[in-house]
Amino acid sequence: MGVKLGILGLGTVGTGTVQLLQDAVGRHPLLPEIEIYRVGVRSHNKPRAVELPEGTITTDLEAIVNDPLVDIVVEVMGGLEPARSLILQALRNGKHVVTANKAAIARFGDEIFTTANASGVYVLLEAAVGGGIPVIQPLKQSLSVNRIHTVTGIVNGTTNYILTRMQNEGGNFDDVLADAQRLGYAEADPTADVDGLDAADKIAILASLAFNGRIDLQDVYCEGIRQVSKTDIAYAEKLGFVIKLLAIAKKITPSSSLSVRVHPTLVPKVHPLASINGVYNAILVEGEPIGQVMFFGPGAGAGATASAVSSDILNLVATLKTSTTSPNPLLSCGHQDYCQIAPTAELVTRFYTRFLTGDHPGVIGKIGTCFGNHGVSLESIVQTGFQGELAEIVVVTHDVTEGDFHQALAEIRTLEAIVSIPSLLRVL
Repeated sequence: MGVKLGILGLGTVGTGTVQLLQDAVGRHPLLPEIEIYRVGVRSHNKPRAVELPEGTITTDLEAIVNDPLVDIVVEVMGGLEPARSLILQALRNGKHVVTANKAAIARFGDEIFTTANASGVYVLLEAAVGGGIPVIQPLKQSLSVNRIHTVTGIVNGTTNYILTRMQNEGGNFDDVLADAQRLGYAEADPTADVDGLDAADKIAILASLAFNGRIDLQDVYCEGIRQVSKTDIAYAEKLGFVIKLLAIAKKITPSSSLSVRVHPTLVPKVHPLASINGVYNAILVEGEPIGQVMFFGPGAGAGATASAVSSDILNLVATLKTSTTSPNPLLSCGHQDYCQIAPTAELVTRFYTRFLTGDHPGVIGKIGTCFGNHGVSLESIVQTGFQGELAEIVVVTHDVTEGDFHQALAEIRTLEAIVSIPSLLRVL
């Protein structure tokens, strides 16, 4: 007897998933066990790139999640509503759910997983982070015996593409973004990508798995790439760095609280993530005893995402075929409590800062004194040139708490010579 799927959405990912499931030759032997029973769409009028039996496609999405014959609901429609409500209704009806919806999971994971656990069913979400890169199941299963201390990722292809173009071509952010939109690598409204919101959703999910606790998305520090200039990229190059938008989840010792953040970062060229370019994603996991493991691949696209969605479907099909009365703890959500997130002011990092100043004598010394007043040790401080009549000074600090650094910066802003501080970036 086949396992019946109810698929919500037939856009890029939904179409890719249906095409993959229909093309079973040479793939996993469980694929023929799957029946695409119902497919929900918003409108019947759109042309479709797949052929399905008469009556399979419907605009009644609630009928799919309420149909007693549907075993697995596959949510690939995106957005927050009605996706959230449909997922919850499917779970209440005892149906397993596969989703690619990182925004819904990051915001409503608490009620979604609580409902799934209460109903004794699974929510699988491999496609929600990293497109086709297998990282969710490795964190839940293959790496589950490790003590994870850091997850660092390039998890947004749009921003990585923009920064790579700026690095290679010396272009301005606005010009490269406009070109990326024209080429289809960036959305018409790029806010979720370039302001770091998409990456924040993803690192919240990865952190919850790596550290076995729920993450309140409001606790995730989020900073995008709009302020990164070609000038900063050129200086980073001279200093031996590249600039990447990193999503970082790290255990803070000895408190065992977490730092979960997204921001542009100067990455040493010898670091494994420095060479991840274009639309590609990579996630670096560090723990004990494994050391470093990096997952690399396409972060989006119909084929890549369909691969992840279909792998989750196969996991559930295998579970249904070998059903027991107890849930599989490697598939179900095992964390109930929220993680403690460390205050941003207590985080320790290095900083790169660029100042524009009047050409006053002794300004470098005054800046250094202000930093020293707040215990900020400097790795380098150099006057790099002029922009018009303004001197340009670049500073790289040693490790410092964010609180001490920003107190020093507040004092520096009061100096008569300081005209502006156009760039402030963290250094890995």
